[in-house]
Amino acid sequence: MILSVGTVWLLAFALVAPAYANTCSEVAENTSVESTSCAALKPSCIIFPKNAAEVSAIVSVLNGNNESFAINSGGHNPNNYWSSVAGGPLISTQKLDQVLLDPTTGRVRVGPGQRLDSTAAALQGTGWTFVGGCIGNTGVGGLVLGGGLSYMSAQYGWAASSVLEYELVLANGTIRTVTATNYPGLFKSIKGGGNNFGIVVSYLVQAYRKGTIYGGNIVFVRTPEVDAKILQTVRDFTEYNVDDKAAVIVTAERTNVNLVDSWILFLFYDGAVPPAGTFDNFTSIGPILNTARERTYADLMAFSNWVIVPASIVTIATETIPLPSPENLAAVMYDMHAHWRNVSGTTLAVPGIVASIAWQPFPKRIAAAARERSPDLIDAEPDAHKIILEINYSFLLPADYGRMTETMQATYGGIRDRVLAHQEAGRLPPAYLPLFMNYGFFKQDYFARLKPASRALAHKVAGEVDPQGLFRDRTGGWKP
Repeated sequence: MILSVGTVWLLAFALVAPAYANTCSEVAENTSVESTSCAALKPSCIIFPKNAAEVSAIVSVLNGNNESFAINSGGHNPNNYWSSVAGGPLISTQKLDQVLLDPTTGRVRVGPGQRLDSTAAALQGTGWTFVGGCIGNTGVGGLVLGGGLSYMSAQYGWAASSVLEYELVLANGTIRTVTATNYPGLFKSIKGGGNNFGIVVSYLVQAYRKGTIYGGNIVFVRTPEVDAKILQTVRDFTEYNVDDKAAVIVTAERTNVNLVDSWILFLFYDGAVPPAGTFDNFTSIGPILNTARERTYADLMAFSNWVIVPASIVTIATETIPLPSPENLAAVMYDMHAHWRNVSGTTLAVPGIVASIAWQPFPKRIAAAARERSPDLIDAEPDAHKIILEINYSFLLPADYGRMTETMQATYGGIRDRVLAHQEAGRLPPAYLPLFMNYGFFKQDYFARLKPASRALAHKVAGEVDPQGLFRDRTGGWKP
């Protein structure tokens, strides 16, 4: 059965039961997650706490046994065992769903059970907007713990940069309010440190004044000429755009369904009408569809959910690359995109395959905006303009998971090899290139790509707040 909120307290019996007693006694159905490979992992039960005290009780029970467990916000991360579990309890934050706005200050208390679209809908009409991600279906919890890259990041930094306070349940069941003042090391570590320090049951975030915005998609039929024009345009936008209200994500996508091979661009402007010329270099290439228009932010978040592919196994990985000079554009970006096309081309016979790569500008201004607001574990530097790559493969059959894991490793590994080779040859500048956690593949070493001081801080803080290794040893995710 599924354990309801009231039933949670019945689990307290395990506090006096023999060690290693089960947290749950019956198999329950899974909650909705993005990847069917995660949904195939059946927990022993699903627990729906509705407040910090109930989460604390659950953690106390876990301390009395040795079960693996998982915590699920939106279930958007498709890595198996990150927000899914087989044979152990799944803690769903679905009922931790508050959105409580102070209309004077714009401070909002948001629960991890919210998604970006539901949070935006709750704030609709208030004049305030939460800095979230780019796809409405994404859960608030996982997004913010990984940093969170937003259309508004050039203005406000990571989504985590606007968090003022965490309500956190520690590994021993203690409920702690964490701010930059009272626990500075823990506060910094949670921002980009994932699920290593406790269970966040609410976030106090600073929202920002917003009216209507401009956003949507433009679609191009792929040709080699379009490849060249779009890659040049996204390179130039990353360096030359000076309007922090404007953002783009440039995505190439191919599938064996009707042999689709296209570019899909996500455009955003924080205002009803972008200034003339803002996106002209993109639109002048000649799209076959343009849905960008004035709309509310809530409408954009709801509209964005078309990208979710139902009933599919999803894998996702990332890389960070320095922006090449115009002279080295072809040698670097054309080379990397050709590598992606070569590797993804080997998958086109895989049933249900959708292969994509997103080129997401990460100008120096994003790192500067993050630093202006709050320290974080990522500690991105405004040392060079960069592009964050998001690589996705979705497919239908579990039997293809092993093959697609190898394909994903070949894809991002080949890009990483090219970055290092181009840096050695002087075609790319030296730069600090952390991985973006929200897009990370389970075989990528997130913490190894952070600065040594950040890794050391995360390891130290995790040891202080979780000395027995509850979160280190018994649930998934990258570990410092």
